[in-house]
Amino acid sequence: MTEEFSRYRPQPEYLPPSSEPPQTPPAEGAEDGGVTFASAVDLQARDAAMAGFGFEEEVLHPVSRSRAVLKEIAETLLLALVIYLTVRAVVQNFKVEGSSMEPTLRHGEYLLVNKAAYMGVNPAEVLRLLPFANGADDGASFYPFGLPQRGDIAVFRYPRDPSRDFIKRVVAVPGETVEVRAGVLYVNDEKVEEPYILANPTYTRKPYVLPAGEYFVLGDNRANSSDSHVWGPVPMENIVGKAWFTYWPPADVGNVSDHSVLAGQ
Repeated sequence: MTEEFSRYRPQPEYLPPSSEPPQTPPAEGAEDGGVTFASAVDLQARDAAMAGFGFEEEVLHPVSRSRAVLKEIAETLLLALVIYLTVRAVVQNFKVEGSSMEPTLRHGEYLLVNKAAYMGVNPAEVLRLLPFANGADDGASFYPFGLPQRGDIAVFRYPRDPSRDFIKRVVAVPGETVEVRAGVLYVNDEKVEEPYILANPTYTRKPYVLPAGEYFVLGDNRANSSDSHVWGPVPMENIVGKAWFTYWPPADVGNVSDHSVLAGQ
């Protein structure tokens, strides 16, 4: 009877090899959607199956992790340097030293200066950067944001010592005639009202016609200022930028006030 049962016992149905990795059966009592802890044997079986089907787990070794961190730090520092140089190219901080600009600016104040305000662009210099434009002739620069105007407070390199920076108010521009009569400013033979100065000076300055590219500057504290009435006008190439914002001390935080200098008003 036993032999006959063995002879006629149904054979298991043949299943072709599956392309899917073998599945580890869930632990007894586990429900669908639940969480079970796999045994060490289960994990070994899973790893062997994945290796057999070409799957490998990515492992980040300590050396690779250190290199990745160093790379991120280097990229961050490089980006910070680029941002710093870009900002520095258009904005720079200065400290006011002395009382020549009182009452508008006081000794010890810190300012931001807009260096792009009077930025000049020379087309010839730009063309020289191109390999096919060799021999480009020097031409006149143009100023996309404008030139210094009367009333602007400008920072410039002292003409007699370019290593020093001065800050004064522009009171006359190229082509104008400037004069100081008994302490009163005249431009093109018309009196200029200046409510921003501390007091009228006692000096006199003969009429002077400003040539192209030169600016006449005076301190708001006229009686205590070394400026154009002493050493002459400032060349355009010496002008660094326009005083923009006071950021220290806290009580003085705000935009630097400009006043239009209009003759006859």
